Amino acid sequence: MDIYGMNVFNDVVMKERLPKPIYKQLKKTIDEGLALDPSIADTVANAMKDWAIEKGATHFTHWFQPMTGVTAEKQEAFINPQDNGKALYEFSGKELIKGEPDASSFPSGGLPATFEARGYTAWDCTSPAFIRGYDGMTTLCIPTVFCSYTGEVLDKKTPLLKAMEAINKQALRVLKLFGNTTAARVISTIGPEQEYFLIDKDFYEKRIDLMLTGRTLFGAMPPKGQEMEDHYFGSIKERIGGFMNEFNTELWKLGISARTQHNEVAPAQYEIAPIFSTTNVGTDHNQLLMDTLKRVASRRDFACLLHEKPFAGVNGSGKHLNWSLATNDGQNLLEPGSTPHENAQFLTFLCAVIKAVDEYANLLRVSCANAGNDHRLGANEAPPAIISIFLGEQLADIFEQLANGGPKSSRQGGEMTIGVTTLPPFPKDATDRNRTSPFAFTGNKFEFRMVGSSFSISGPCIVLNTVVAEILSQMADRLEKATDFKKELQVMLKEIANNHKRIVFNGNNYSQDWVEEAAKRGLPNISSSVEAFPELISEAAEKVFAKHNIFNKTELHSRYEIFVEQYCKTINIEAMTMLNMANRQILPAAVKYSTELAGSISAVKSAVSSCDVSAQEKTLQELSKMMSSFKSGIKALEVHAGKANDIEDQYERSVYYHDYVVPAMQALRKDGDGMETIIDDLLWPLPTYAEMLFML
Repeated sequence: MDIYGMNVFNDVVMKERLPKPIYKQLKKTIDEGLALDPSIADTVANAMKDWAIEKGATHFTHWFQPMTGVTAEKQEAFINPQDNGKALYEFSGKELIKGEPDASSFPSGGLPATFEARGYTAWDCTSPAFIRGYDGMTTLCIPTVFCSYTGEVLDKKTPLLKAMEAINKQALRVLKLFGNTTAARVISTIGPEQEYFLIDKDFYEKRIDLMLTGRTLFGAMPPKGQEMEDHYFGSIKERIGGFMNEFNTELWKLGISARTQHNEVAPAQYEIAPIFSTTNVGTDHNQLLMDTLKRVASRRDFACLLHEKPFAGVNGSGKHLNWSLATNDGQNLLEPGSTPHENAQFLTFLCAVIKAVDEYANLLRVSCANAGNDHRLGANEAPPAIISIFLGEQLADIFEQLANGGPKSSRQGGEMTIGVTTLPPFPKDATDRNRTSPFAFTGNKFEFRMVGSSFSISGPCIVLNTVVAEILSQMADRLEKATDFKKELQVMLKEIANNHKRIVFNGNNYSQDWVEEAAKRGLPNISSSVEAFPELISEAAEKVFAKHNIFNKTELHSRYEIFVEQYCKTINIEAMTMLNMANRQILPAAVKYSTELAGSISAVKSAVSSCDVSAQEKTLQELSKMMSSFKSGIKALEVHAGKANDIEDQYERSVYYHDYVVPAMQALRKDGDGMETIIDDLLWPLPTYAEMLFML
């Protein structure tokens, strides 16, 4: 416990180092979401600088989250030269509050022109500053927002903070109607479960596809994959345990509450999950967690893969986003209690989430859309592209009672007895879990399971907070006008239960029967990112984001442009990498092996004319046929990639990439993977799946 939070300028440090009035003022700003008083900035900056220098820091940086999906920083030294040739360490309130990074080279969707370079970062005091150090250099990192010179939002943090404020405002309106006078703030909380792969760094550095794209563009399945189900929750290997120990230590120093860790389903796949925190801090922590994964892995001679599908044929990686709502006085608004049918406040917030997910399912889908997640969603390890809600037997029964006029009872879990005399009975939950559901209620929270492992969780959180805020706003508008609150509430919840029960599904989301049933219910099935992107600029999206001051129309369209452009760039990089590997690694290996085979056949026939060489000849024929098809596939991919680049309209280009370039890549891979199963292992130029997944 001595190391937990040791590198964070947290509440304990602030209380120790700041004058009492300044501390109280800053604490009130953070806890109540008030505007920051600039007059206290110099005092805070000086305390922060002294603390950081004592920790060995020589530089500071405004740490921000541009639309790249990763973090960015421009480091500046504390050092300030003096006239006498000496230097002092200095850090002002102005430097704490505002920075000026170049904004021209970040994704912007056309908001500022390329020549408009100035951007601003501004201190987000609700997320604590922290220290990071590598190889002797230590830096004070200050979480900030990022905007253009003209004020347009260029980052992922600003709209997240706005969405958190929106749900706070609307949830408080509803709570007030229930007579709650103690809650001054409602906070959305998250606990994202992070999945990742670890492979030996030596294998990683021998595969240009992993280095440039994060996934294997070629690779035949090994004799064994995950079918024995022996890796999941299995004993952690010593080398992996050493990595996890160092990784956890680094996280704990940053105040990141890494709690659980285990082997995941696929070989070489693992998961880590933190304890819940506020959405803003949890998002920052997840960005730090992903960065720390890669850094510690490299130090331990591993490579950490965060792509959604780094290996074909085995489970991909997601980021299950556990989400809930809590008040500053300690209530979890999604806690059903022992008799949820009697808990009207809980049922109100539950119905708000159900209605929001049903009405804005397309926005939730686009919040999880990228080229990597297209390989994962709908496969057997991930939820399908159809969004539905799992409530479990207890809440589904109550929801049905609501639709029929009003809940009268709650199913109870009872006790579980195993039948072994030495084992005590233990409480049984009132409902099971459903790991196939994309949006599942799991006791006192919802788990959004469609998010990809490489994602910044800000996007899904922005959408979820905004759409739930919108439904709470509608509820409050209606209930505030009611002459009989209880009667109007009962009527409203009954309407929601009847109008939105189509979104509730407790069965197997992987089955084809559900796909057909969902179509009958009218639920959208958006199978690809390219289909999802236009939902971001739909009329409904523009209206809800503008109403709650999250995005204006220009900002929303800029994000649409960024998402489409990133999709096109991703597929283009993959296609170019695949062509490089095909022409310079795989085809030469195939030519060399076929030449050896031909030479062997000729030599054997020359030595013993009657010798049977049919096996060699058949292998050579099979390989030659694949080589011919492979060469044709190379040409086809070159043609389609060239045509895609000639399309001026960005969205039309993304459609062409999806419809033509991706299938051409799949066809080329099929022949490449086929040749891997034939060519001599000593001649094959790439580390195989068996090596990468099992040699740890």
